[in-house]
Amino acid sequence: MTRVAFVGLGAMGLPMATNLLARGFIVSGYDLSSKALDSLESSGGHRAGSAAEAATEADVLILMVVNAAQAEAVLFEGGALDALRTDGVVALMATCPPAAVEAIGERVREAGRRMIDSPVSGGVAGAKAATLTIMAAGTRDTFDRVKPVFDALGDKVFHVGERLGQGAMVKTVNQLLCGVHIAVVAEAFALATKVGVDLKILLEIMSGSAASSWMLKDRGPRMLEPDPEVTSAVDIFVKDLGIVLDAGRDTKAALPLAAAAHQMFLAASGRGEGAADDSQVIRSYLTLNGSK
Repeated sequence: MTRVAFVGLGAMGLPMATNLLARGFIVSGYDLSSKALDSLESSGGHRAGSAAEAATEADVLILMVVNAAQAEAVLFEGGALDALRTDGVVALMATCPPAAVEAIGERVREAGRRMIDSPVSGGVAGAKAATLTIMAAGTRDTFDRVKPVFDALGDKVFHVGERLGQGAMVKTVNQLLCGVHIAVVAEAFALATKVGVDLKILLEIMSGSAASSWMLKDRGPRMLEPDPEVTSAVDIFVKDLGIVLDAGRDTKAALPLAAAAHQMFLAASGRGEGAADDSQVIRSYLTLNGSK
């Protein structure tokens, strides 16, 4: 029976860990939230008092943390890497810069463990339904070893390359497209607002035209709400588009559209709206154009 340590039981992490339990895995979890640990325990998981305790003798350690700095703190400062069984696998599933993933992977290898670079896409809904897209990079044998775990979390599991950092790059490209799509929908709506076009009618027309996109259909309706439920915050795209621009700098790739979109999310965050739903980047465009 595969023993899985799960660190990071947030909005996505907790349902992911619960899905592992439902598929028969032994799961030991750690999070700073006692409420999250209570939920894990009520689902049949083991609550750990630290990341190192959760990782003790685990076969796979899943990190669903906020960023690379947190991953490093858990692995190297918190002792989770040393607690993981020899030849155990670290599955880094957070969105991190490709260069940071490579550096973490080298330290994991030096400690006699393996790592799979495996960011996800699909949000909270995908985490709950076990329909996440998982973009995994690492040696083929490491991927094959953890694939049963990934299959319990997502229905679209891809091996995107043998080199650590390639999974992170695929996720970076994904976030580039998502962030730019959201921003351009907001820009289009702001233009229509200037001449008084009914945005509900515009959304209906565009959703059935060649201009349609998944982001238009998903974020567009929320852009018409004054204070929609938060499914993904503005500050997530401040972070993720920042990672996109860092990747562009590291590879010397010009990313002007990503840079422009990042500035609009950053402007919303700078006005104190970083915790608002990311659809509310439209407020930056309306403010810029003097519209309500």
